[in-house]
Order: sequence, then C-alpha cells, then structure tokens
Amino acid sequence: MWNREQPHDVREALFGGRERVRVWDLAPGPASPFAAVLACELEPGGAVGTHQQEHFPELVIGVEGRGSVLVNGVRSPLESGSVAELPLGHTLSITNESRDAPLRYLIVKARTAG
Repeated sequence: MWNREQPHDVREALFGGRERVRVWDLAPGPASPFAAVLACELEPGGAVGTHQQEHFPELVIGVEGRGSVLVNGVRSPLESGSVAELPLGHTLSITNESRDAPLRYLIVKARTAG
C-alpha cells in the first residue's frame, strides 16, 4: 500500500502543517459509495494543519506509527486500529509524534445522499 514505486502525490506542509505527506489513491474513479479511499504516510515529526470537512464526512484509520488527531479541539491517539470520525463541518489536524518513523493511516471519504 505504501510502495513509493507506485504513483502517488507528495504534499508539502498540507493545510499549513509541516513536512511531507505521501498520498496513494486506492480507489481511483467512481467508487460509490466512497468519494475517496486514500493511504497516507506522514513524515516523522510532521503535521497536517487544521482544516474543516467541507465536502464529505470521513474516517481516519490508524495503521502504523504513533500520532494523534485533533477533532474539533479534542486530541485522541492515532495508532494501529484507532479510528477518528469526522462529520461534515468538523475540524481535523493530524500529528506524527515520532521523530524517526512515519505515521501511516487511511482516509475514507463517504459520499452523502442528495
């Protein structure tokens, strides 16, 4: 899933954060009922800045590493097996709390009816 030989995007300081996030699109094209399924790798010491869920509700699923999510100002661990739910209008930031290992997580964006 996190094969750097496979096509992926590299995003610098995403949403005003720090370091790089690598993003692999696991479901390109129309994958109803999902708007996106993304595998993400946040560099050691990196962060995704605070941003609001404007278009799709989403889940952030921890896969590997040691980090945290801040959802509407409430901090929770992001590690293997943890899940953060983000309804529309909620805010999110992600931090990799390791200085030597990437934080790997999945983002699943759900299409909404209407």
